[in-house]
Amino acid sequence: SGDEKKVATVIGLARSTWPEERSTIDAINDQWKITLAARRAAEAEAERTALINADMFDRWTGEGELGAFQSSGNTESVGVAAALRLDREGIDWTHSIRLRADYQRQNGSTSREQFAASYEPRWQFDENIFAYGLAQYERDRIQGFSSRYSVSGGLGYRILDNPKLKLSLKAGPAYRVTDFTDGTSADRLAGLVGIDFDWQMLDRLKLTQDVEALAETGGEATLIFDGANTTINLVTGLDFRVSNRLRSRLSYKVEYDSNPPAGSEGTDTLTRATLIYGF
Repeated sequence: SGDEKKVATVIGLARSTWPEERSTIDAINDQWKITLAARRAAEAEAERTALINADMFDRWTGEGELGAFQSSGNTESVGVAAALRLDREGIDWTHSIRLRADYQRQNGSTSREQFAASYEPRWQFDENIFAYGLAQYERDRIQGFSSRYSVSGGLGYRILDNPKLKLSLKAGPAYRVTDFTDGTSADRLAGLVGIDFDWQMLDRLKLTQDVEALAETGGEATLIFDGANTTINLVTGLDFRVSNRLRSRLSYKVEYDSNPPAGSEGTDTLTRATLIYGF
């Protein structure tokens, strides 16, 4: 069958049953290892060839996330959270697209209206070092801005990369333009730091931690303190795999602006449970 676990079981049984034939069994096992290595090499080469020959619309994977709620009685409220993630991994380049929408109405008025979209290409030019680019759009009228555009580029490093633990850091300069709901706008240079952490705790249970911090300053030194604004987005998630394609997620999100518009809170938190379907 070529099944590695079955072969290991048979070899182990053979050694315990016929210890006097150990040299012959070892020779059979050595030949099996050679065959297995050749098969893996052929599979790796086939995968590499497929990546080279794939066009820009091939090799995409993704997942959709959806959560909603409705309540009536003393409080009339309805809300929906939806997200889409698309990834394409090549030999040296990876591309990631993120779309997210959070909307909530309570007692006839809108209490949450958040939309975000981002595109991030990465070039893995070393085993652990990569260069990244990031273009991002955000809209949050409750927080005081009708649109916010950010572009960034820099370097990142993969600290851990194995089936159980993944950890990477990235940092670089950024430029951000914000259009506020009062009709004013601001554009500033900034710096971005990102952390991406995944821990496969159990076979069906996974912990994810994404942190992105962007600190911007005014165009002049005298405006650093008055005009400075640091934004931190922290999302902690706990995923439970229901099936190969379906997962449930419990997440906690913190959004912090050190200098929000007048009348807006600097910190927003959100706890939610959603379903995720991978494709």
